Amino acid sequence: MATYDYDIGILGGGAAGLTIAAGAARAGAKALLVEKEERLGGDCLHYGCVPSKTLIRTAQVYHLMRSIDRFGLPAVNPPRPDFRLITARIRAVIETIQRHDSEERFCSLGAKVCFGPARFVDDHTISLEGKRHSAKYWAIATGSSAAIPPIEGLKDTPYITNREVFSLEKLPASLAIIGGGPIGIELAQAFARLGSQVTVVEFLPRILSADDPDMTDTLRTILEAEGVTFHLNSAVQRVRDLGTQKEVTFKTGEETKSIQAEVLLVATGRKVNLEGLGLEEIGIAFDRKGLKLDDRLRTTQRHIYGAGDVTGVFPFTHAAGYEGGIVLSNAIFHLPRKVNYTFLPWVTYTDPELASIGLNEHAAKSRGIAFRVWSEAFASNDRSLAEDERVGKIKLILDEDERPLGVQILGPRAGELLGEWVVALNGKVSLSTLAAAVHPYPTLGEISKRVAGDVLAEKIFSERVKKTLRFFFSLKGRACGMEPPGE
Repeated sequence: MATYDYDIGILGGGAAGLTIAAGAARAGAKALLVEKEERLGGDCLHYGCVPSKTLIRTAQVYHLMRSIDRFGLPAVNPPRPDFRLITARIRAVIETIQRHDSEERFCSLGAKVCFGPARFVDDHTISLEGKRHSAKYWAIATGSSAAIPPIEGLKDTPYITNREVFSLEKLPASLAIIGGGPIGIELAQAFARLGSQVTVVEFLPRILSADDPDMTDTLRTILEAEGVTFHLNSAVQRVRDLGTQKEVTFKTGEETKSIQAEVLLVATGRKVNLEGLGLEEIGIAFDRKGLKLDDRLRTTQRHIYGAGDVTGVFPFTHAAGYEGGIVLSNAIFHLPRKVNYTFLPWVTYTDPELASIGLNEHAAKSRGIAFRVWSEAFASNDRSLAEDERVGKIKLILDEDERPLGVQILGPRAGELLGEWVVALNGKVSLSTLAAAVHPYPTLGEISKRVAGDVLAEKIFSERVKKTLRFFFSLKGRACGMEPPGE
């Protein structure tokens, strides 16, 4: 029987890798965690989720200050933000969370942490800084990085990605963003609110193409009202460095246009970090989308697993953590467990937020699934009105048997509101249970109870039920001749 240095080795110190390392060590396994960067935490902590949400919150507060008169308060005109103070706050938040993701903490749990680029020399052994380390099982959790498109002139033009945007020394007077996905749209709104002139160029005909058009069109209208300019259905032809300005030339239909901005941000998606690992030499199959995995997250070498962005499925931190748990179950506890992404949630952290779980209308149509849509507007929610948050709605997608397929929420704190549906859908809670549950008043959460109740109301208050009640209990019918609202 072969002997190895470790029970399990993990490549990558982001959400997936940290989950696996911590769980394995706490279960009594001898674990090795290898991170090529200088610190643990991954892209999410240093260049993604944490700094972006910190920036977004700062921009929200500044926007609120500039529109405070809508709450009946005296109007104010705050000075232009000092971006150095904003980046200092971002660094402080990162450093606070970093302590939880430190080498010292993982050592205290029992996991060995090493830094540097690793490469497989055989299917059980890596080479790291001239030394070899072997493990019975391995997990590849090396994450993803910004995908840079082959645009003419881009190599010769200074640009930034999510890695640099949160450490800018000053607020750009103008910002051109190539890409209308979640990263581009979140940053577009944040910088526009802080005072930058923001322009977004997107190849597709709408922003956030994975979400339903009615939701994304509403969100785009909001961002346009806040000063963001959009060029949709536009293919970038080339970029140029003009010194203090960067020029982006693109084609919309048959028309060629150009824009100029002080800073150019490229946000055209992600690419998996699999280069340089020596995967080809040890027989692990992968392509540009990610590793080839089975439903237990095993690669073509069954003792080597994949988790996080390298799966090529959902590039979200919470998905990485979930996948890390799947690897732990299979490799350490030897309890066969398969991934199930049916009700995995995701959120775009604009204001209002756009939150989703399960299938939306767009996805259901593409799969040929028959469905019905139930919706409730935030304009009908009392707490929403009190907080002057009137835009958006919740959509409940049901199949022909009235089983939930998914939920989408565009509105205030949509990500938090989605939590109730995460539990309900994953726990198979019935709509009747959700509708019957007492929610505190007034809360935004009542909107979930309301939309679930609407589904049941169609049956409870149907003409058939009315006739039955009149027959058995001699009900006398309407006391007023006016038609109910909406009829």
